[in-house]
Parts: sequence; C-alpha cells; structure tokens
Amino acid sequence: MNDRVVVAGAVYDQGRLLAARRSAPPELAGRWELPGGKLEPGETGEQALVRELREELGVETEPLERIPGEWPLAPGYVLRVWTARLVSGVPAPLQDHDELRWLGPGESDAVDWLDQDRPAVAEAMRRLPTGTDAIGTDAPGTDAPGTGAPGATPERDAPMGPMSDGARH
Repeated sequence: MNDRVVVAGAVYDQGRLLAARRSAPPELAGRWELPGGKLEPGETGEQALVRELREELGVETEPLERIPGEWPLAPGYVLRVWTARLVSGVPAPLQDHDELRWLGPGESDAVDWLDQDRPAVAEAMRRLPTGTDAIGTDAPGTDAPGTGAPGATPERDAPMGPMSDGARH
C-alpha cells in the first residue's frame, strides 16, 4: 500500500524562510510548519505545492528543488518538501494557519516546529540563500527604501494575523 503524499514548501524570500503556525487540529495548533498540503490525483509534487501555497497563503511560488528524504506523518501519509521562491504576493494565513513569520539565518529555533518538519527545516535553513544569492528579490514590495532591513516592508515584517483553521496532516 502506498502512502499518500503531503507536500510542503520551504519558501524563500530575501534570504529568509517562511514559517506557518498551525491553527488546527487541536493536537497541532500552535506549532509551526512549512506550509503545504495533500497531493491530489494526477498532480506532480511541484504542481501540488504551487496550488497549496496559492490556496493557503495567497501567493505565487516557483518550486526549485526537492529536499532529499521523506518523513512519516499520520499513518498512511508521508511528507515531501521542496524549496520554493516567492514569485508574487505577500503571504497571508488564509487557511490552516493563524500566523506566519519570516526567519533569517540562525533563527530556525525561534519557533516550535512540528517534529516531522524539523529535518526538512534544518536542510532548508542550510540551503537558505544569502547576500547576492538571495532569491525572490523581484517580488512586489521587496525594494522599499528607508524601512529598516534591506527588503523590509511593514507588510512583510509584521506578524501576519489570524484566519481560518484546517488540517494539513
């Protein structure tokens, strides 16, 4: 019997990684994850990732590479993770999450990750683009002068507020 695949995105923008805090189910609420969801029949992992990130966060992304490995979730489910570049939009917690946070180098321990996401997060942070290698620099709102950190905007650096619940895993 094959496990059902759940895809997740290590979304990069301006040398940072996007973390999403679960709002449901109760046993996962308040913990952080890489956003994503279930692969639908007929989809590739990359197609599912783009669709899920559009539905959950309201953004367009470009999958870059799959992080090696897969991690067991609930019985019958396995997690696969891709790195992805933010192409357009400002992420918002539209489904399944109540807060989003950008994490820079060395900040991965700033949130309480779901256990199954930790290996992929460690690898995603290791691959985090830095300096002139930062990807996603052409996304709207990334070149706001005089707002603090390079690429900082009030919309991107403020906590991203509450929305609906749901379950990825």
